[in-house]
Amino acid sequence: MMHRYVTVLGFVLAGSLSAAAQSTTLTPETLWSLGRVSPLGITTDKQFVIYQVSTPDMAANSSNKKYYKIPVTGGTPLEISDFKSLVPNRDISPDGSKEIQVERVKVRKVNAVDHYPEMGKAQVQIYDGLHYRHWDSWQDGSFNHLVIYGAKGSRSASRIKDIMENEPYHTPTVPFGGDEDYTWSPDGKSIVYVCKKSEGTAYVTSTNTDLFEYNLESGLTTNLTPGRKGYDTHPLFHSSGTLAWLSMARDGYEADKNDIIVKGKAGEMNLTSGWDGTVSSFAWAEDGKKLFFVAPVKGTEQLFEVDYPGLTKKMPVVKQITKGDFNVQQIVGQAGNTLIVSRCDFNTAPELYTVNLVDGSMKALTHVNDAAYAGIKKCKVEGRFSKTHDGKDLFSWVIYPPDFDPAKKYPTLLYCQGGPQSALSQFYSFRWNFQLMASMGYIVVAPNRRGMPGWGVEWNEAISKDWGGGAMQDYLTAIDDISKESYVDKERRGCVGASYGGYSVFYLAGIHQKRFKSFISHCGVFDLRSMYGTTEEMFFVNFDMGGAYWAKDNAAAQKTMEKFDPSSLVSNWDTPIMIIQGGKDYRVPIGQGQEAFNAAQLQGIKSRFVYFPEENHWVSQPQNGLTWQREFFRWLKETL
Repeated sequence: MMHRYVTVLGFVLAGSLSAAAQSTTLTPETLWSLGRVSPLGITTDKQFVIYQVSTPDMAANSSNKKYYKIPVTGGTPLEISDFKSLVPNRDISPDGSKEIQVERVKVRKVNAVDHYPEMGKAQVQIYDGLHYRHWDSWQDGSFNHLVIYGAKGSRSASRIKDIMENEPYHTPTVPFGGDEDYTWSPDGKSIVYVCKKSEGTAYVTSTNTDLFEYNLESGLTTNLTPGRKGYDTHPLFHSSGTLAWLSMARDGYEADKNDIIVKGKAGEMNLTSGWDGTVSSFAWAEDGKKLFFVAPVKGTEQLFEVDYPGLTKKMPVVKQITKGDFNVQQIVGQAGNTLIVSRCDFNTAPELYTVNLVDGSMKALTHVNDAAYAGIKKCKVEGRFSKTHDGKDLFSWVIYPPDFDPAKKYPTLLYCQGGPQSALSQFYSFRWNFQLMASMGYIVVAPNRRGMPGWGVEWNEAISKDWGGGAMQDYLTAIDDISKESYVDKERRGCVGASYGGYSVFYLAGIHQKRFKSFISHCGVFDLRSMYGTTEEMFFVNFDMGGAYWAKDNAAAQKTMEKFDPSSLVSNWDTPIMIIQGGKDYRVPIGQGQEAFNAAQLQGIKSRFVYFPEENHWVSQPQNGLTWQREFFRWLKETL
């Protein structure tokens, strides 16, 4: 559904990074002063890495951006004013004569004035099918289109062609698609792009995106993946002309195994079909003989490679390159035997690293937040296994407060991950930040409960249509196991989470049997029937919940709605709960949080509703983000 404080705001706005860095433990203010590193690419001569640093400006409620280049071999970064001419631009054709621009094009009549020009002041929207709103915006009849222009500086800089003329479809896809959704062919004669060519109700019940190739000479568009029914995304050519992309097999299943497909002159090959995992992202090796990819594995995300043996009967070999308690987040590019990636862990925000492709060793390339972290105590992180109710091995990350003393007792938080099929790895969130939670004095236990990638496809799929089953028992197993330790204060245990994690909080509130003293649910699913009736991606609830609640002959849906609905357990609630909701969250609409708050209030349970009118499923604005942190810890201080 595919994270103390009573300090006055004026003090925070006046605080500087250097002042925050003198603190011995991480605070919300320090967290929101850290630079956020985003790689932009490697220069065409392979000598420099270009990256952006975005730093929140709390007073302006925005972010400041600066651009840098640093030698691939390491050294002192140099601030630059313009990076676009330094790194390859996916928008420019190989010969430099044309450029792709993304434009919003009006295709469908939606507003009253579209139908009745004389009604210019009418505020009415008219829909004949679903897909009337998505993520955090309402459909206004406009769609993202790829439009070809003459490249700036070329003889013809005029508009040449909307390659999706009059089509009511999005490219880049919404809400998260970017320039990875389209690419020029190496010869510049065609453009390959990702699109879900369906609309209305058919659009929201399917995940079937395809790759389409538009030929500039003929003006014809060809579907390159007609037999593939799930997501087909991230088209990327090698310079030799071989195309690779990510593909899921099943329509409607957003968390299906993601495989790397290559297509050469002789046909297609699935490079990862025999590997028991799912791919997050990939990049071609310079020589075209292998591809590098990032994938979840055992509570982390690591760098892998798979060879491309050509279209032979030889099975491709998958090899893990990096290992350790960290996440490799993104592949930036290759320079000989060096790969540039971004990397983070529970104690460190993302920075850029080099990877030695011979031995897998890594070295920090950027040091944007070193000064800030120099004065901050790190939190000890351990992996822990426990036996589930059905005899399986459950892995959990445990994050301890700085200067942890096992002779003391600590309040403990069970963290419930969203998704439900997203990896709980060594991420660094500016909301659900485990280092911050631990630095505030809490032990955090974060289970890799069933439903998460990184432990094989079977474990990943175990949660669909079983939301309130094995995964809930995994959570109880994890908190019961850690509670055997003398340093866990069993009278001060809390449970927190967002999205499916928020659902988990609501569900556990009805079955926890006095384990927890406090709950926090952000954008959680509370009532499965109303969720089914108001969410905007129907393929998700159809697959994961089993389908429509009114389908009496659908055993899976009936089981989910009757057995796994948190609202049916609300009479068992007896514990303080804080509920957080975004006003523009159409994935888990506002009614879910309102219903839960009503249920708590009307039963006399201490509860709080924290409403962000302009936020969606996430919290993005700096002042909103800091307020979120303060409310989170204020509630825990009151209730734990």
